[in-house]
Amino acid sequence: MKYLYILLITFCVSSCASIYVTHDYEKSTNFQNYKTYNFFSNIESLLNELDENRLIDALESKLNAMGLVKSENASFLIDIKSDTFEGASNNNVGVGLGGGNRGFGGGVLVGIPIGQPAINMQITVEFVDESKTGLFWQATSECSFRPNQKPEKRELRFQAIVEKMMAGYPPETKK
Repeated sequence: MKYLYILLITFCVSSCASIYVTHDYEKSTNFQNYKTYNFFSNIESLLNELDENRLIDALESKLNAMGLVKSENASFLIDIKSDTFEGASNNNVGVGLGGGNRGFGGGVLVGIPIGQPAINMQITVEFVDESKTGLFWQATSECSFRPNQKPEKRELRFQAIVEKMMAGYPPETKK
């Protein structure tokens, strides 16, 4: 049992290690007023339908665990946006050539990329109050993305992303 616990902690830490999240919010918002939510009907997240459903399921699960309730008469709506882009490849082979003669020298070093460039994904979740302030809270995550990952691993990845994003909701206000 002890080994299972250590393995689980290691997995969680490694799966969350490369997720970077930023938060922004309207500072005059009273977050205690928001108890019910729903999703915009026209979300254009740019995720495929399966991944979008995984992300929405993870969000609903987390919001429900936080005491918020999904409702047709919601106090705020949620919008989701995403984008994928290629990052620089970190896999290079260096080839060097150099020479010198009596205190003078020169050299050339060339990095040859190997493998495929890294694919990164950016997901933005926005909470919008259409009747009052408009956009009042936003979280943006950036992490590596493997398009050929198995569905189970994708689901865990989206759960980890949502956990990190929702750690900033509601924001801590300084008094």
